[in-house]
Amino acid sequence: MARHVRDESDFHDRASNKNSRPRTKQRPQHEDAETGLVTGVDRGRYTLLLDENTPEERTILAMKARELTRNRVVCGDRVDIVGDTTGEDGTLARIVRIQERTSTLRRTADDTDPYERIIVANADQLVIVTALAQPEPRTRMIDRCVVAAYDAGMDVLLCLTKADLADATPLRELYEPIGVKVVVTRRVHDDATADASDGAGQDGQDGQDGHGDEPGHNSSDTAEDAWRIEPLEAVRAELEGRTSVLVGHSGVGKSTLVNALVPDAYRATGVVNDVTGRGRHTSTSAVALRLPDADGNPAGWVIDTPGVRSFGLAHVDVENLLKAFDDLDVVAEDCPRGCTHLDGAPDCALDDWLEASPEDEKAARTARVESFRRLLAARTGTV
Repeated sequence: MARHVRDESDFHDRASNKNSRPRTKQRPQHEDAETGLVTGVDRGRYTLLLDENTPEERTILAMKARELTRNRVVCGDRVDIVGDTTGEDGTLARIVRIQERTSTLRRTADDTDPYERIIVANADQLVIVTALAQPEPRTRMIDRCVVAAYDAGMDVLLCLTKADLADATPLRELYEPIGVKVVVTRRVHDDATADASDGAGQDGQDGQDGHGDEPGHNSSDTAEDAWRIEPLEAVRAELEGRTSVLVGHSGVGKSTLVNALVPDAYRATGVVNDVTGRGRHTSTSAVALRLPDADGNPAGWVIDTPGVRSFGLAHVDVENLLKAFDDLDVVAEDCPRGCTHLDGAPDCALDDWLEASPEDEKAARTARVESFRRLLAARTGTV
């Protein structure tokens, strides 16, 4: 038989395991990367602070590397960056790593939404700003914020504003028993500022000479500037040395408080609608601002967030909430498996603990359990 001679028709385009080289999954180590703090996020561009509190401190702009496409970078993150980190105009660095977070404050759109939204990272205190009037306080919203903070392992500070319009005692009595610190502020009319504003208007400038032309101010600033917040130093004392994130409804005075604490922040302020009793969104993105002390020296960070009208808790584990109540966590170890710990739960050890309490501790224990169950009900959607 004649020997077959191979030609082009005998060629089959098939990859060979011996000669093909698979694409490597190894990524550069970026050992020369610098570390920065994310202070702002705007449409895929990240404002970072490098060499914090050193003579070389500078602000730069960066974008995410391709390998971080599915990883969300948020305000408060510590990240590693490469590229041009001089901070000069027109330069753009690249974020290549997100450092391990010490805490993550999350929320969902509602209690059935499985998608978690990270609000901020590495904060150690949640400041819930709530007005005592105009708009009216919403305790269910406060409860939800407290639950999210405890789930994240953060401390909680309840800042009650506009105490010149309503009494703060009822809310104090509601939240101090569950370990929430409460600070109360009021607006005090600043006659000197008001007189200056009136004089500017009489000169034919219609009040536009003040802050009206500065970034982040709107037509309501003249009215806002006629008031000052007291006691401001009491609030500052609770924030110094910490990274605090401020959350609250629109119109509660959150941005006004930030402007008072950080004078060069220029966060936009608005007014409350007389018909709906609600404010409108003025802060459109989260931003980290350096908190100065009374002498103007760096004393911490405050992260201002956009106003929220809902705070879903689908991501919260009930056991994490229970751990925020050290005494109740120990008692709940005797609960039957699968116990919900809610009021009326069969054989719940919390009920037995209440029944066995001494007479002088009965009121305190009852308040403690009721507070926990109120927060638990907010998580489970039973209220």
